[in-house]
Amino acid sequence: MKSFAFKNINYLTYIFILFLLIILKISNPSFIKSVSFLSFDLYQKVFPLRNQNSEVIIVDIDEKSLAKFGQFPWNRSVFAKILSNINASNPKVIGFDIFFSEKDKQTPEEFIKAYDLKSQDLIDELKNIESHDEYFTKQLSNSKSVLAVLGSTEKLYKKYNRKPKARFLFKGGDPNQFIYKYPNSIGSIKTLENNAKGLGSISFLDQTDGIIRSLPLIVSFDKKFYPTMGLEMIRVGSKQKNLFVSLDEVGIQKISVRPNKISTDNNGLFWIRYKLPQQSQYISASSVFEGNFDRSRFENKYVLIGASAQGLFDLVKTPLGIIMPGVEVHANVIENILDKSYLLRNPDIYLLELILTIILATVIFTLSQKIKPKYSLPVFILAFFSIVISGFAFYNFRNELIDISYPIFILIITFLTGLYFRFIQENKLALENLKKETKLLRERELAGDVQKSLFPEISKYQNFICAKNIPARDVSGDYYDLIKVSKNEYYFSLADVSGKGVKAGMYMAKASSTFRALSKLSIPLEKVVFLVNNELVESKFKGMFVTAVFGKFNTETGVVTFVNAGHESIMLFDKSLNFEFLKSDLPPIGIIKYFTESMVVSKTINLKDKTFVVYTDGVTEGYLENGEELGAEGVEEIIKNLKDVNPLSIIKGIESKLNWGSDRLRDDITCLALNLENTDLLKIKK
Repeated sequence: MKSFAFKNINYLTYIFILFLLIILKISNPSFIKSVSFLSFDLYQKVFPLRNQNSEVIIVDIDEKSLAKFGQFPWNRSVFAKILSNINASNPKVIGFDIFFSEKDKQTPEEFIKAYDLKSQDLIDELKNIESHDEYFTKQLSNSKSVLAVLGSTEKLYKKYNRKPKARFLFKGGDPNQFIYKYPNSIGSIKTLENNAKGLGSISFLDQTDGIIRSLPLIVSFDKKFYPTMGLEMIRVGSKQKNLFVSLDEVGIQKISVRPNKISTDNNGLFWIRYKLPQQSQYISASSVFEGNFDRSRFENKYVLIGASAQGLFDLVKTPLGIIMPGVEVHANVIENILDKSYLLRNPDIYLLELILTIILATVIFTLSQKIKPKYSLPVFILAFFSIVISGFAFYNFRNELIDISYPIFILIITFLTGLYFRFIQENKLALENLKKETKLLRERELAGDVQKSLFPEISKYQNFICAKNIPARDVSGDYYDLIKVSKNEYYFSLADVSGKGVKAGMYMAKASSTFRALSKLSIPLEKVVFLVNNELVESKFKGMFVTAVFGKFNTETGVVTFVNAGHESIMLFDKSLNFEFLKSDLPPIGIIKYFTESMVVSKTINLKDKTFVVYTDGVTEGYLENGEELGAEGVEEIIKNLKDVNPLSIIKGIESKLNWGSDRLRDDITCLALNLENTDLLKIKK
């Protein structure tokens, strides 16, 4: 069990993190809600409504009106005249986003109390004057008006048995299980409410960030049901008495006021889709009071009376990132219901969000463990944009709110977790590979040192023969050899094994050891080559071969016999620097088996006054500092530019041209020069 957990610690950690994130989403605390709200607000900021022909007009208690009528609240006669002037224009309904919770301070009754009048005649005369409340009440009774009601959790000292005007008809369940409730309510005085045609809630739900995104269409105040202000105005404006509410076992489904059917969430919550504010929708209350307005503006319209003046503190934040008067929120609600532009937060979509998020997160995490980060990143980006595009598509075409913020948050956490474990895994593999590379490097260095020990020490012969090997890697695939078989007779070889690295070096070692062993038997050169070839053919180094020049020379006679088996052309030149090239007559050794010694073709020449030069393709194909290849012509130029032409100076000249300081050679550099003009041995100090 422990070994399973250790091997799968990355997947177990992912499952735990995903489970924790899903539990947080289901419990939905306020800080998780705020993450979801980011996407809901983004939709409206990117695609706000631009309704130019609104059916709602707002009579605005603005700075201009405050300057005209003075301190707010004004006496009721001002509102009565405003109401009278609006009524004359035949609106559908008039809603007050204002409370009239106390009697007018300028009514005769309040005036008598305020000044403590004692004269009975004066008191009787004042009582005969029509009060502002009475005047306002008459105007309310003669109009289709809706007054505001607000839910309260505080205990009220003055309370009357307020009753809603709308009649609710419920079908399919008990709404008390689902709707928002307040034990008390605040509204206007009894005489005003009794003469109004409707009472509408202006309660907003508390939001941690103060942004009004939604409101309940139905609320319960003191165990009585009230519609929100916008819904009540539509009911009164369409001359309906009833509101129909459809429920099922999970909550409220629809609320209807003929002919409008409104879908809500299970708690009757209505998500507002805001339009950009339009100044043309507002008209100053002072202008309406004075009758200075176009009467047709109110005809057959929904009229809201509310305040935008900053001193009255009725301003709210919206998802658009704009602060607007609270009365405009109710205007947006009315418009959303009438043109069906309101937003939906479907509980089934909520479940689908979780399922799809789990699937995408699992795919992303699994791929991050299986493929390289440069490939898993495009998968993450594809998933990211698929969520974003889906969210905006649902918003634009179905008016549905899809939470893209939290799924994206989960994907980011998942992807980073996957990258973290992939980093640990890659780091572990890198350390293991580093150990292997270090071990292989040590082995290659050891093999290189062993190989170098196989090359003969020929410095004492450099008066007449000189050779050099410069490996391109730790282990060379080239070799040369010189074996003294008698007083004046020597065997030599220079070869190039196909391929590079340790395997090529091992193949070279086998060829070299075979040649050395056979050369000491004092048998003809042709038989040596015959036996070396067949030995390599029988070896297990399949697919490898050797291009080589095998030869023997006599320092006394100056005669050289050699075999060129698929190797570079041998360079031969005299003291006048006349060059000729002796091409190969045989294929490389190690490819086909020789059946008779006669298959080995040799040549014999006399090196009197001539120099014999052999090199591998690493010389002719080696790069100069200017990036060009040296070539056979380059070797000629090197020799022609030497002050003293001898085997040692030729080899040093080639080495200096090719081994000029590049980080890595293109190929192994191996060359051998033979000139029998001076056959004295050098004395080497030990």
